[in-house]
Order: sequence, then C-alpha cells, then structure tokens
Amino acid sequence: MRPVEIRPKIYWVGVNDRFTQLFEGLWPIGEEGVSYNSYLLIDEKSVLIDLAKSIETDEFFSQIDQLIPISKIDYVVLNHMEPDHTGILGVLRKIAPKITILVSEKGQRMLQAFYHLTENVKVVRDTEELDIGEKKLKFYYTPFVHWPETMMTYETTNKILFSCDGFGGYGALRGALFDDECKEQEFYEREMLRYYANIVATFSKPVLKAIEKLSSLPIDIIAPSHGLIWRKDPLKVVSLYKKWAQYMDSPAEKGVTLLYGSMYGNTEKLMSSVLKGLSASGVPTEVFNVTQTHVSYILASLWKNRGVIIGAPTYEGSLFPPMGDVLQMATVKRVQNKTAAIFGSYGWSGGASKRIREMVEPLNWQVTEVFDVNGGPTQEDLQRAERLGFEFGKKILEQP
Repeated sequence: MRPVEIRPKIYWVGVNDRFTQLFEGLWPIGEEGVSYNSYLLIDEKSVLIDLAKSIETDEFFSQIDQLIPISKIDYVVLNHMEPDHTGILGVLRKIAPKITILVSEKGQRMLQAFYHLTENVKVVRDTEELDIGEKKLKFYYTPFVHWPETMMTYETTNKILFSCDGFGGYGALRGALFDDECKEQEFYEREMLRYYANIVATFSKPVLKAIEKLSSLPIDIIAPSHGLIWRKDPLKVVSLYKKWAQYMDSPAEKGVTLLYGSMYGNTEKLMSSVLKGLSASGVPTEVFNVTQTHVSYILASLWKNRGVIIGAPTYEGSLFPPMGDVLQMATVKRVQNKTAAIFGSYGWSGGASKRIREMVEPLNWQVTEVFDVNGGPTQEDLQRAERLGFEFGKKILEQP
C-alpha cells in the first residue's frame, strides 16, 4: 500500500504481513495475516511513531521516502519494544543515525537489551509533552498493555491516539484502512477478540486502568499498531476492549463453548447428544474438537462465553492430553468465572473428570454436573447426555 494521509501531514506508512504463520511464534495468522501500522507526522520536527517487524523493509522505507527523506526524520517514538513494533530499528538507525529515539523509562532498558542502543535515546515521562511545530505530542504510560514499558502517544491538535497494541487485532488490511471504509468489520472484530484473548487477556486489569486513565481525553481517531484505524466511531473499539476486559471478573456472554476430544468415538457420540440438547435449549453454542482446532481460536470462544462443557476420555488414568493442553492455556490466560459441565468415557478406570476439576478449580469455574460412561454409551447414556446439554443451556440462559 502507498502512504495514506490520516489528517493533514499525518500519514499511515505501515506494512501488511501475509507471510508469518505464527504470531509471537504461537498464534496462527497464516490465513488472516496482520498489519504493522506505523505513522509519520511531518511538521517543524518530523516524527515516526512505531515501526514494524523486520519484513518488507524496502516497502516500509520507500513509503516514507515518498513523503520525506528518511534522514530528515527527527524522532522515532517507540510505544512498545516488542520486535513486531521495532524490528526495523537497526536499519533505520543506520540510515538516520542522528534520529532521537523516544521511549518510556522501562523502554530505555529494554531498548538496550534488545538492540544495544544507548546514544540519542531520550526517556519521556508519563504525561510529558513534546512540541513539534503546529502539533504537540503527549505521552501516556499504559503499563502491561501488554508489556511493562508500554505507552500510548496522543496528538493533541487532531485528537489522535496512537494506541500501539491497545485496541488492535489480527488481520492484514484488505485495501481499506479506516473503519468507515471497511466492508468486513465483522472479520476485524472477530480477529480483534481472538487477538485480545491470545495476547492481552492476561492483562485485563491494566487494560481497564488504561481506559480509565485516558477517559478524559477527547479522541477523534484511534490509530493502533495492528488492524483498522477507527475514525468514524473510535470509542467503539474502546467499548469492546472494556467489555472483554471485564469478562475476567464479571459474567461473560450467555453462550456455551463445547470442547471435546475422542480417541475411538465414544466421547464423540456423547458430544453429539449433548450438542442436540444445547441446540434444543436455544443457547448460542460454539463447538471445538481440541485435536483439530488450534487453541488460539478456542481461547477467544472461552473468553467470550460464560458456559463451558468439556467432553474428554480418560487417558492412562488421567486427562486426554490435548484437552489438558487447552485447559492449561486457559489457566495461563486467566479464563476465570465460568459455569461448566463435564462428560466423557473411560476404559478400565476413570480419571479425566477428576483432573479437569483440579485444573479449573483455581479459575473459579463452577462445575454443575459430571457424567462419565464406562466403555461405549448406551441409549440411556445418550438420552442423559442430551438432557445434560438441554438443562445446561437453559441454566446459562436463565442466569442474570
């Protein structure tokens, strides 16, 4: 893409990544892609806000060169030190060695650790202001959104919040840069939730603190480091992030995530009956085979829905390992305060349901029913499984 003017002499100069398969080496984005949004402000002093991962370096710098010689840039603001925001820094420093790097106090230490740079580095304090001509920048520390050094940059004249990872999401830009031009907002909102559940959810309390801290700012545009720029309805993404952050301690949406795994088809038979009951109850339901679906997509559903049903066989006296992996990641991401039910099958001894309860207890999941079947399910077992799904769905829908 070419540079895109957001406001007079304020430009998007980012790049799209459609090559990386795993974001952070963990989360699949091979089909969805991701954008690395960088912004150039041209004034008496020229400022580059955030950079990009070290891919498509030529495209990144050629966009800037269409607007201003790179050597003429005075400042680069690093809101966040993670390499998907800073990977081009080494090349930039070689092209423009006199550029001044602006970072938070903790960012300075990380800058030295990651890139061994100490010269022409200036620490900006929380709420410090920088005049660059007609425009003025103000820096706000937002620690743990989602690293401890993270900050956001506010341009006061045009009321633009450059929010870094905050209010961002997966999804390469598909021609449209702004929310009011995008015909696929459902895609970006879905990928924003998955991004939140994968990357930010652990830090939901700092997210709420940051939103409160910035609540008095008049904001006309939110320009994150990943995803769409929001200019028609910038507070929409703030409300989405606030809603998702509150799910850590408050009831989520009235829906059910049904997780299952099956070794020889017995647990899957039970799952089909449970699903039939859920459907009859009318509760919105998402179903995942944990052996086939990456946990990235499962986490988004777990975070959003207040109900969870887990179907897993016993494996060597304990829990079917792929299900254990999903629940372990749910623990890491602090997927808390769910209503849950458990079912499964076993051979010579049980153990899966006991292990599930042990894993979800620290997350404050309320387990309402456990149903284990020895061997293959009978017709009576299948009917009971259907009742389990129906009654669980009604329970979720009737919750306040």
